[in-house]
Formats: sequence, C-alpha cells, structure tokens
Amino acid sequence: MTAFPSLTGKKLLSVLIAAGFELLSVKGSLHFIQYPEGRLTVIPVHFNETIGLGLIAKILRDYDLTREQLQKLLQICPFLI
Repeated sequence: MTAFPSLTGKKLLSVLIAAGFELLSVKGSLHFIQYPEGRLTVIPVHFNETIGLGLIAKILRDYDLTREQLQKLLQICPFLI
C-alpha cells in the first residue's frame, strides 16, 4: 500500500473538478459534486482541516476510484496541492 497524503477538502475538490467532475451546488461547507455518469457525493470543505482517511476512502468508493488513480490525479495537478 502506498503512502497517502493528507488532503483538505478544498484540495480534494480541486483535483476532482480538474479530473472532470462537476460541482453541482454548495450548501454551507458541503460541496456536492457529480461524476459524468450521474453518481453524486458530498465533500466537506472546512478551513484548513484535513479529510480523514475513512472519508477519502468512501469518496473513492463512490466514484469507483482506486488510491493509485487518485495519486495519479494528484501528480497531474501538482499546482493544486
């Protein structure tokens, strides 16, 4: 298993939007994003708070992404980190 970086909600949201996900709406600190196939999930964006590994794992499961695929997205978009 590869080492996994800690991510804030803002960084994770930026990477997923750059990868083609669509931001549907924002309600308070909750950002609702959608995959082109229609799957929907919520990303909490709190000031400088990192997202727990359990929540990142759930978001990856929602989109059928692997940790390796997220690592590649993070490498493609290093300016967002």
